[in-house]
Amino acid sequence: MTATTTHWVLTLVCEDKPGIVHAISGAIVTAQGNITESHQFSSDDTGRFFMRLQIESSATREQFESELLPIITKYNMDWKLDLVGRKMRTLVLVSKSAHCLNDLLFRQRSGQLPVEIKSVFGNHSDLNELAEFYSVPFESHSVIDDATKKSFEDRLREYINENEVELIVLARYMQILSPEFCAEFSHRIINIHHSFLPGFKGANPYAQAHARGVKLIGATAHFVTSDLDEGPIIEQNVVRVVHSHSKNDLVAIGQDIESKTLTQAVRWFAEHRVLNDGDRTIIFS
Repeated sequence: MTATTTHWVLTLVCEDKPGIVHAISGAIVTAQGNITESHQFSSDDTGRFFMRLQIESSATREQFESELLPIITKYNMDWKLDLVGRKMRTLVLVSKSAHCLNDLLFRQRSGQLPVEIKSVFGNHSDLNELAEFYSVPFESHSVIDDATKKSFEDRLREYINENEVELIVLARYMQILSPEFCAEFSHRIINIHHSFLPGFKGANPYAQAHARGVKLIGATAHFVTSDLDEGPIIEQNVVRVVHSHSKNDLVAIGQDIESKTLTQAVRWFAEHRVLNDGDRTIIFS
């Protein structure tokens, strides 16, 4: 009988020292593993070592981990082992803008995004029909003051814990999460915003950009921290525009790039390609 082969993704972070790659490679060979993809990086700024591997092996998870654990312990590694392509349990928060949510839901349904969107939560009910079209549950909770914000976040915590949610995506969610919530789910919340910040703040940045005659517009996907829009950056994109573009043109172009940027960040996170190095990220794309 032919042994079943499993495709694993392994990420490792530790203090940079000699011998790490040799030790890990030896453990993988002993565990009947074959490396199919490999990325590594040593940070001169923080003195830390980062590695992402995809490995095919006929060993069981227990056998595989038993070979890795002595190396992980020796080098005091932060590590994760997961199945390649496993769909990450995801929760999406929205307000009224549909473009980012629509892109996430479409790419999930078409198999282009390795996530399982368990539910969509909104502080308005406008996007209920869109979620319903994709057969994804939707909950609406009005957030108008500190009391309703706390109530909403308590409900989010309850849902996240009950459903073992691994990733929270703010798909143009226009509310500020509390510092306590940000800390509790640190490096698990991804936000998207237009790259005009901090120059063009507020609800209508594209009109401000048009009035100033900008030549580049873009979007930034980043982890959420208690410092508004200052979390570690995961992905950025820009598009050149010209004077003949109207405000509506800028909105359309901006929404396209916001959707693309957020979806890419979510994909990399779900594929375990985003590793944390203090205030920045290491992306093994």
